[in-house]
Amino acid sequence: MSRSGVRGFARREWGPLFGTVRTALATRRWRAVPMTLIAVCLTALFQLVQNQDWGYQPVQAIGSVRAEDPLWLSLLRTPFSLFVPALDLPVWGALAQILLVFGIAEICLGRWRTLAVAYLATLAGTLYARLGIALGPDGPLGLPASDARVVDTGPSAAVVGLAVYVCWRLRARWTGALVVLAMVVEVIVKPNLAGKEHLAAIAAVLVLIVVLRGWDRRRGGPGQEDEEPRPGTRSWKPPITS
Repeated sequence: MSRSGVRGFARREWGPLFGTVRTALATRRWRAVPMTLIAVCLTALFQLVQNQDWGYQPVQAIGSVRAEDPLWLSLLRTPFSLFVPALDLPVWGALAQILLVFGIAEICLGRWRTLAVAYLATLAGTLYARLGIALGPDGPLGLPASDARVVDTGPSAAVVGLAVYVCWRLRARWTGALVVLAMVVEVIVKPNLAGKEHLAAIAAVLVLIVVLRGWDRRRGGPGQEDEEPRPGTRSWKPPITS
């Protein structure tokens, strides 16, 4: 591919995304991502507290979800589980993921839609863990019974789901496909609970996308374009962030 071809691909793939984020940060700076900053601080606080002798059990009680827990308790903890990082992974990775992906999503989607998609992705992973254990370890979708005691993925399922959704909304189709492919490879290389929960989160977001596309078609009627105009066109409007 020639240099001009590469530039053209980059403009088509990332131009709307880059333009939206750059404009928001240039005009509003950190005020463009207040929810993201709160999420980063909350995740850092949970990490700090759960590494204290006195803080581990309270954090577990607030935001750690396991398939062996009663369903009502898991559903109660799930919103907080978005901000409880895994103990066996470096916290800076979780903080960087939240800052980058949540920040882009908050700018491009608005904070409430960002939270809704993040919660949907996390909830899908939580519910899948129960289904996978019920199916057993023999099938491709199943999980061993021992995974019932493993803590869910924390913010990573939300990050993956948001990444796929933002790529769809901003037409970064190849990037979204690459995210999905990376998660599939992760499960093939290391077939654990976290990887399969990531795929469950992606599946839930893809179902949401199909539903939204169908809804757009019904509203627009036959022959109407069901995708949003790109930033920079006359019909494009920035998202509502309040």
